[in-house]
Amino acid sequence: MIPQNFKDILSNTENAGLYQTLALIFFMLFFIALVIYVFSRPKKYYKEEEEAPLGDDGDDDFNLKN
Repeated sequence: MIPQNFKDILSNTENAGLYQTLALIFFMLFFIALVIYVFSRPKKYYKEEEEAPLGDDGDDDFNLKN
């Protein structure tokens, strides 16, 4: 029998519950680490990034007017 999708492959293994639990734990850890990283950055960092597209860096290579 050929499995039709990924769910069929995982549901027929003996440790399907373990794999699902590990995947959930890894996702939660990644998400929590990402939230902690974002909130640990100083507000000055985000203010500089917010104004980056508006800043004039003096680079005229993209100015195509002759």
